[in-house]
Amino acid sequence: MQPESPPPAAPVSRRGLYIAGFSALAIALLIVVFGITTRKVADAKLQEWTEKQAVPVVAVALPDTRSKPTTLTLPGRLEAFVQAQMFARVSGYVKDWKYDIGSRVKAGTLLAEIDAPDLDQQIMQAEANLASAQANSVLSDATLVRGQSLIKTLAISQQDLDQRSADASNKQGLVRAAQANLDRLRVLEQYKHVAAPFDGLVTARNTDVGMLINAGAGGPPMFVVSEISKLRVYVNVPQNYVPSIPVGTTAKLSVPEYPGRTFPATVAASAQSVDVASNSTRVQLVVDNSRGELMTGDFTTVTFDLAHPDVAINVPASALIFNKSGLHVAIVDREGKIVLEEVTITRDLGNEVEIGSGIAPDDRVVANPPDGIASGDKVHIAGAPGKPGEPETAEAK
Repeated sequence: MQPESPPPAAPVSRRGLYIAGFSALAIALLIVVFGITTRKVADAKLQEWTEKQAVPVVAVALPDTRSKPTTLTLPGRLEAFVQAQMFARVSGYVKDWKYDIGSRVKAGTLLAEIDAPDLDQQIMQAEANLASAQANSVLSDATLVRGQSLIKTLAISQQDLDQRSADASNKQGLVRAAQANLDRLRVLEQYKHVAAPFDGLVTARNTDVGMLINAGAGGPPMFVVSEISKLRVYVNVPQNYVPSIPVGTTAKLSVPEYPGRTFPATVAASAQSVDVASNSTRVQLVVDNSRGELMTGDFTTVTFDLAHPDVAINVPASALIFNKSGLHVAIVDREGKIVLEEVTITRDLGNEVEIGSGIAPDDRVVANPPDGIASGDKVHIAGAPGKPGEPETAEAK
């Protein structure tokens, strides 16, 4: 028995083939269009994100309008109001000294005695020269008197009388010279006693018994006497602060030996000139030391409380922009664009600066401007401006 043959295949319609081909093509086109559209949308979003990222984000704040007190602290050195270095006026040896360092003395108090044998011998010689000159003058005067009586009888000539008169005048001059020399030595003899020139404190003694003393200021002084009821303080004030520290300004002094304590002082004088090396002016202050608590030569710190206005415009020091056109501050306008305003500084307060001109209290100041920022740049604000001291919001519209 033979197997049956399969039935013949149905003929394929060309129309069906066309429809299937067009359907496949349409699906492919839809896939391509969808892919292209999706990529364009993604590219647009990426471009938009990139442009947003390119706009810098800045933090802004309103200027602080509260005026802040300013202090100026400078180093100084305490000095005696009056100080005398006692040098010997005569040469000799120290015979005795009476007062040591730390002793309080009155004006005229004997501090030391000097044994000056050379001066003693000079005085003796001067006395002898004076006696000889006086004797010669007496003889010359007597000779002149005799000549005046003899001229009447023509026993001597007029020339002889004139010579006797000139000799008498010369001898009198020698007497005056010898007397002046003796007086000078007598004055020097008084300097064998070294005395205090005024009431004060012996702050130095550089001599001892038997020490050879040379007249003059060639070596260290024998004694130093200081008047310490008032002390002087000299400080060098920077040039820009000089107008704020006129004569009469009060200050506070502090010294290492009294931690946490201050002493009042008053500006007594100003040099009214600027040292070209340091661009500063030397100012003298006076401090009362009637209790004797402060010491001469002591290092001190001088603090001035400077005058300040009731209202000021203060911005962070980081907000300042220095460029070739000057000093500027970046502010954000209502359109969110940067405006560089040229400003002047009145005072440097450390972390902040007081602005003299250029911005207003309601300007939104960029606290930390990025490098290269320029007027007209679009920025995003990271924090809304608020009143000084209040926290900033997370976003600003």
